[in-house]
Amino acid sequence: MKTLLALALVMPLCAAELPLVTVEPQPFLAALGSLIDATDYLGSPFTADDKSALRAAIAAHDAAAVEKAQRILDGYTLFVVNISPEQRVKVAQGPAKPVLDESGWRQFLVKVVNEAGVTAKLRVASPQAKQAFVPGSPPVAPNAQPKDPGPPALDARWLDLQMFEAPPANPTLSGLGLEYRIVQLYSRDTGKREAAFAFDTGQGTQDLGFRNEVSVLFDCRPAREIKLSVLDENGAPCVGELLIKDASGRVYPSQAKRVAPDFFFHPQVYRGDGETITLPHGDYDITFRRGPESLAESRRVKVEAAPRRFSEDEKRRGAASTLRFQVKRWVDPAKLGWWSGDHHIHAAGCAHYSVPTMGVHAPDMARHCQGEDLKIGANLTWGPCFDYQKQFFTGAEDKTSQYPFLLRYDVEVSGFGSHKSGHLCLLKLREQMYPGGDSTAHWPTLCLNTLKWAKKQGALTGPAHSGWGLQPIAKDDPDAQKPYVGPGKYRSATDELPNYVLPGFNGIGANEYIADVTHEVPGPAGKLVPAVDFLSMVDTPHTWELNIWYHTLNAGFRTRVSGETDFPCIYGERVGLGRAYVKLDGRLTYDAWCEGIRSGRAYVSDGKSHLMEFKADEVALGENGSELRLAKPATIKLTAKVAARLGEQARPEFQNLAADKKPFWDIERARIGTTREVPVEVLVNGVSVAQKAIVADGTTRDMTFDVPIKKSAWVALRIRASSHTNPIFVLVGEKPIRVKQSIEWCLKGVDQCWSQKEKLIEPREHDDAVAAYEHARQVYRARLAESAR
Repeated sequence: MKTLLALALVMPLCAAELPLVTVEPQPFLAALGSLIDATDYLGSPFTADDKSALRAAIAAHDAAAVEKAQRILDGYTLFVVNISPEQRVKVAQGPAKPVLDESGWRQFLVKVVNEAGVTAKLRVASPQAKQAFVPGSPPVAPNAQPKDPGPPALDARWLDLQMFEAPPANPTLSGLGLEYRIVQLYSRDTGKREAAFAFDTGQGTQDLGFRNEVSVLFDCRPAREIKLSVLDENGAPCVGELLIKDASGRVYPSQAKRVAPDFFFHPQVYRGDGETITLPHGDYDITFRRGPESLAESRRVKVEAAPRRFSEDEKRRGAASTLRFQVKRWVDPAKLGWWSGDHHIHAAGCAHYSVPTMGVHAPDMARHCQGEDLKIGANLTWGPCFDYQKQFFTGAEDKTSQYPFLLRYDVEVSGFGSHKSGHLCLLKLREQMYPGGDSTAHWPTLCLNTLKWAKKQGALTGPAHSGWGLQPIAKDDPDAQKPYVGPGKYRSATDELPNYVLPGFNGIGANEYIADVTHEVPGPAGKLVPAVDFLSMVDTPHTWELNIWYHTLNAGFRTRVSGETDFPCIYGERVGLGRAYVKLDGRLTYDAWCEGIRSGRAYVSDGKSHLMEFKADEVALGENGSELRLAKPATIKLTAKVAARLGEQARPEFQNLAADKKPFWDIERARIGTTREVPVEVLVNGVSVAQKAIVADGTTRDMTFDVPIKKSAWVALRIRASSHTNPIFVLVGEKPIRVKQSIEWCLKGVDQCWSQKEKLIEPREHDDAVAAYEHARQVYRARLAESAR
């Protein structure tokens, strides 16, 4: 049986060292019952003999029973806290042996003598329990350095602690003259470690002379080092995700003590074949997975106590305990040549560490991509950490890449330059620095000027997090004309697609895109190419993202889409929550994958549904311009291989979930009622004209639709808020695609965008901006005239 603090090791020779406190039996002994329940709940109960004696004391219900219970509980007490009648707090070390487990939690009792009858929270703090990192973005200013974390040094922050305040315990003191609380302590390290502890019950309750602080020297005993066997579905070594929790739901290793490659802002860690994890004695629930196309495996693991570390030779000979995991898949798009990628992840800023590494380095991001089975990772340097991270740009795949997992540094224009008119993802750059400086201060404030520079070097370009600023706000919403402040703020006028509500164009998404899409600019050889190649999908509300895309497609433009996560800014859960799957015939490379996005030979997805091998008659997606030409109106045949997977049970928290509530894209949003079915829809010029339901059980199915085409249009498939193909363009009688109502929406959008962005353009670029927006108006007016013919 597990015992509180492994009592055979930590119980003192004499537990009756603390003075006894006289209290009324009834409330004290009633609280004792809850304390016993709490230790049972935490998986660290009292010994059988002590628990029996404590139960007998509760039954006896007299003053002698109170004394007997105190003598037992004092043996488990590490801290004695006294709150004076003046509410001053002082603390002393109790008789329990200060023994901790490396990489594990232990529980101790805190004896609280509450002379003031305080009913506030009892708080505890320790300098050694500060976070082992400094989170968040450092200053944006060029060459800025992160703030010094102060004492103690980061590597001296070995402790984690928390007061147990969840049921059956109470979150606050009871006000009784005596009670026992539970403090939980975690050690990152092994060996002798000292920590200082200070207790208080709020402002002004510390005792004079710093008697509210006590230092304790701990013996941190080594945990068991467990070797991992992590294999992919073919039996080859790989990296996978492990989520490790104890019976109390606590995550291992402690998130507050993590440094790269383990990230503190999500619970899982990523480990490869032959690597190790360190766990103390106990029972654990471990969940293993590798990306959204794997089947999660959960198991209960018992870890025995370990007296020492294993040598490398012993590990090779199998002396270390081994946990074995192998990936099981429900689908593998790569077998059909569809390669996953996330074109927008960050190694720094937002949720990341700002010191000691100004974010993290390529091996850390590469590990996370591999653990999520994400084949392409675009690691974008941006404003907050630009001057540190820029050193890693090479204009080629990073040396940490291990085929088929390819990582490359590129740039997001964010936090500098034209970012207020819409952030830009610049992929496949050959040079990362705009001419005229070596940092971020000199970049253009007009998106189009940045795009012209990137296009000259053959870059793949598109707005990031497209939906921000494009929310369809109701006209009578008082915030409709105010600067965009994020999801959940506005009352949406509609979730229909397409819709004709004119958004504010007041955010950092695909705002200036409404003008830039009309421009062609010189490419590497001087040939004119579209200024914008793609729109980013999956990391903002799908209605907001898709609506502007549908309208510009209806105006005859051919912008494609790609999937992104914006890790760890919009989403910090994991990389690859938003993905693009690109079809390649030859070997996967980062450049080839980017060119697949440019040609539209891709679909976007949350990874939980797939729309592969999409064709219109014999025209395959992304091949030969994705064009099907018809001499006259006709019925065409759409085909695809479709796979999706939902859990068998519906998740009610997704029912009626607003479009601007996370997750913005998830297969659960598409579930039909409480069934396990989702609809696969056919779109013609953005309008859903047909659908078929499929069971989302992971099976890959061949699907066929017969669709009448009366005039030139684009066609696509979607599982709403989960996956979406790029379009195939069906041209009837050589006429272009022109939808009048969409072009009118776009034309109004140019004026609305200008009303928001003109003030953000620096005077030196103002003439350029005026010309760029006027060009857009002229193009839309010309196409509007064509739509009437």
